[in-house]
Formats: sequence, C-alpha cells, structure tokens
Amino acid sequence: MAKEKVQKFTKEEMDSISEIRNEASQIFAQLGQIHIQRRNVMAEIEQRELENEQRHDALVQKESELYKSLNEKYGDGNLNPIDGTFTPTEVEKK
Repeated sequence: MAKEKVQKFTKEEMDSISEIRNEASQIFAQLGQIHIQRRNVMAEIEQRELENEQRHDALVQKESELYKSLNEKYGDGNLNPIDGTFTPTEVEKK
C-alpha cells in the first residue's frame, strides 16, 4: 500500500474557507434571531386576538341583555337608530 502524500492548503484557500464558514455562521445566527422574532410577534398577535375576541363576546352579551331589557319594556318592534323612535310591531288578533 502506497503512502499518501499530505498536502497543505495555501493561506488564500484557508482564508476563503474561513470566510465562507464565518458567513454561514452569521446567516444561521440571523435565521435563528428571525425565528425567535417571528415566534414573539405571533405570540403577541395571538394574545391581542384573544383579548379582542373576549371583548367582542362581552359586547355581544351586553347587547343581548340590552335588547332583552328593551323588549321587556317596549315589546316587539323596530328602532329607528337615526331619530331614536320605536315603532311597535302590530299583533294580529284572531
């Protein structure tokens, strides 16, 4: 078996390899930072979405309670939101 001769890269070749490795490390670090930023932004968006859904649910409940109260007070009918007038629904008598 023949002994293989060990060769050494030139300084320029080693510098090129080192430069590529350093740039790759920087890219991977930036990708990691982007991933973390994305995760944090998504968590914030999800939290804001949940809060607004809860606010909406509470508003729907409040609206339902108001309409129920008004219906008990005035009966069935239609509200004109422009002038605030209420027109009762005529009940058909048999």
